Amino acid sequence: MINALDTTNNISKLYKEISSILRTARANEYKAVNYALVTSYRSIGQLIVEDVQNCNERAEYGKAVLEGLSNKLTAEFGKDFDESNLRYMRLFYQTFKNCDTLRHELTWSHYRMLLRVKDETARNWYMNEAENQTWSTRQLDRLLIEEHMKRGEAQ
Repeated sequence: MINALDTTNNISKLYKEISSILRTARANEYKAVNYALVTSYRSIGQLIVEDVQNCNERAEYGKAVLEGLSNKLTAEFGKDFDESNLRYMRLFYQTFKNCDTLRHELTWSHYRMLLRVKDETARNWYMNEAENQTWSTRQLDRLLIEEHMKRGEAQ
């Protein structure tokens, strides 16, 4: 005869093992999807930069391109493609030309904050620390603001 206590203990043990597998899988899934978004935003930035560079009237053309793209992309894909975010995508590509330097653990919000750091060495330090210390975007933002205040820079 099966002991009810043994069955309950076995189910609890099995549940813990399975839930651990599922949590790990979901965390990995989130990282993979996030990284795919980050790299796609970089690719979008690259396409915009390259398109504008091929035009003689760059400033005027660039503004029209961002406005037109924003309207079309927002209609189909949502608010993440407003002109401001498209400008960030363009700057993201210009700042992170080497896709291999991107960190899988960092989100688009992390990278948008890192774009405020003009010094490449400092930016790389913050990027590495954000990854190694698993900083949330709030932690990174707070540290960047503190650093600007120390230097007496306007935010």
